[in-house]
Amino acid sequence: MTQPNPTPPGKEKRLLDQYRDAINLKHYSPRTGDTYILWTREYILFHNKRHPKEMGAPEINQFLTYLASEKKVSASTQNQALSAILFLYRHVLHIGLDEASLSEFRPQRAKNVPTVLSKDEARRVIGNMTDVYKIIAQVLYGGGLRVMETMRLRVKDIDFDNHQIIVRDGKGEDDRVTMLPDAVIQPLQLHLKYVKIIHEKDLADGYGSVYLPYALDRKYSNANKDWIWQYIFPAPDLSKDPHTGIIRRHHIHESTVQKAVKEAARLAKINKHVTPHTFRHSFATHLLQNGYDIRTVQELLGHKDVKTTMIYTHVLNRGGLAVRSPLD
Repeated sequence: MTQPNPTPPGKEKRLLDQYRDAINLKHYSPRTGDTYILWTREYILFHNKRHPKEMGAPEINQFLTYLASEKKVSASTQNQALSAILFLYRHVLHIGLDEASLSEFRPQRAKNVPTVLSKDEARRVIGNMTDVYKIIAQVLYGGGLRVMETMRLRVKDIDFDNHQIIVRDGKGEDDRVTMLPDAVIQPLQLHLKYVKIIHEKDLADGYGSVYLPYALDRKYSNANKDWIWQYIFPAPDLSKDPHTGIIRRHHIHESTVQKAVKEAARLAKINKHVTPHTFRHSFATHLLQNGYDIRTVQELLGHKDVKTTMIYTHVLNRGGLAVRSPLD
């Protein structure tokens, strides 16, 4: 967790430092915090550095109109910017807004049918991957994880005996359990032996600590160097934490996974837009094709509402809504 910035007595914290504290208090992820602060800064700069206390709904509308009409941002990006600004007024400035006047600037996201690989296509893509990226793809497809959920897995989250993966702090901060495929157990165990060697070398060199959420490093003083808390997919190099200045080994960056999946799909000659998330879509669809109950799939995916899971029923079998074409 990001440490609060020390402030001299009698001096109020800077607005964005207050924002960071509020983000931490609400247990938002560091990544969400960084994104929200970025949008808040953009909002202030757009209005020539006026203090948000001097602005309100009209100025927010102007900024969102600019994003939509001139920057041509997507509906989800526009919603994200609005959420960041509303967080500022609700939880940092504690100022009420006429939110009804902002409702038109929160567009509904388009309902897109997900890209799904066939079982053969999924195997071909994974077959064109190597080393740690192949194991990551097997976990993505075999357990239905999101890419960042996979990157944040720690040693203690893999239960080899019960063939399951515990996904901690998934979307919405909920934990869930999904399956650990038999096919990935041996490669993952071999991989962890290699990771442990790296960790032991880091310790010998005076490093070996890892980021812990929710100030657990203060509650358990040596936990950040314990083997069970280490990332399963650590980065190849040590790096400085931008928030704390501590040099440690973070997890692999998701962009490298995205590049590896894209290249494997190209080599497999898959004429679809394939991303790491495509494996999650394929996982859900193939379970439904195999006759598993949609509520079971919902639980494995960690969806709060079964309506979210229902999208996968639209890509089952063939054709739109599984209707047989009159031409056939």
